Amino acid sequence: MRTAIEGARKGAPPAEMVREHAGSEPLLKKVVHWLDEAKAEEIVTIDLKGKSSIGDFMVIATGRSDRHVGAIADQLRKHFKDNGVAHVRVEGLETCDWALIDAGDILVHVFRPEVRDFYNLEKMWSASRPGEQTSH
Repeated sequence: MRTAIEGARKGAPPAEMVREHAGSEPLLKKVVHWLDEAKAEEIVTIDLKGKSSIGDFMVIATGRSDRHVGAIADQLRKHFKDNGVAHVRVEGLETCDWALIDAGDILVHVFRPEVRDFYNLEKMWSASRPGEQTSH
């Protein structure tokens, strides 16, 4: 798993809406499986626990086209709902260049290939925080 720099999420749910279960690892495994079933490519997970308040994990994946990105986002929303995850927000379905599925503890970004290359979230979220030691 990769590490992340500090960040904050806009529109975070109130504390009473946060799920009360002992961790998001089991759900993360399901998310990666669902992405694989939807034929998403280059699936990467980034561990955010203890490093950011935006969630426990970020998952980044690629869809082959705008229609594929939209279909993946719709499938994930349905899977989350079917698995009892309430308050899932999906953004970006208007153009489907980049869809964000915010499930609270897990954030999923699904990109078209050239958009993923442009934003390069893996590099940004894997960078060391200021003052953090890096190995050489």
